[in-house]
Amino acid sequence: MQHTQDPHVWIPEPLSRRVGRIGIAVLCASALTLGGGLARADSDHDRARQALTAGEVLPLATILERVELEHAGKVLDVELDRDKDHGVVRWVYTIKVLTPSGTRLKLQIDAKSGELISRKRKD
Repeated sequence: MQHTQDPHVWIPEPLSRRVGRIGIAVLCASALTLGGGLARADSDHDRARQALTAGEVLPLATILERVELEHAGKVLDVELDRDKDHGVVRWVYTIKVLTPSGTRLKLQIDAKSGELISRKRKD
């Protein structure tokens, strides 16, 4: 988000800029947090790319556009993982958002359908 002269007024920055920065942040976070190091991050990235190519997940830009329409704020973090819930395995985007009021949201979104799975709020 960009600031205007008035520090209390927020103007959203272009989605393309945020998507690029978020993509880089996701790759860096994967490389730093996964126990397998860079080789593991490469394989995670490859699996995510294969899932996109196979139509198993929607593109991140599509998901972020939907999040932006439904949840005002700044996207802080994005993760794409395969989750198993009640025997069902699916890709899930976990997106953390900071709202203009300072509330943090943790959204879990079905990566194939784009449907909201859960929304947790932390004040």
